[in-house]
Amino acid sequence: QVQLVESGGGLVQPGGSLRLSCAASGSISRIYAMDWYRQAPGKQRELVAIITDSGSTNYVDSVKERFTISRDNAKNTVYLQMNSLKPEDTAVYYCHADIKTYTYFRRDDYWGQGTQVTVSS
Repeated sequence: QVQLVESGGGLVQPGGSLRLSCAASGSISRIYAMDWYRQAPGKQRELVAIITDSGSTNYVDSVKERFTISRDNAKNTVYLQMNSLKPEDTAVYYCHADIKTYTYFRRDDYWGQGTQVTVSS
């Protein structure tokens, strides 16, 4: 089995920063793309940022120049550095990864449990 465990969410004032982490563990053969999604109350889940196994990144327009996604392949961990946070960034943030396991020898989608980010004064 594979688990994705997120950490780093919380309450922050507008203009502040947070760093989310997501560590993958289990019978992992290879991790392909890793990404962060978010879901605000009453809204659909949206893709925020993605990083491929080669390190290429892409962001939704609303977070460009403010958020940075990175990964540490040795630790099977993806990060999301969030700066200049705005109230509209308030959401539950989910980690997602495309992982090939030794158990099934195929690629599957795995999700973290979500971490709340609240931006409010």
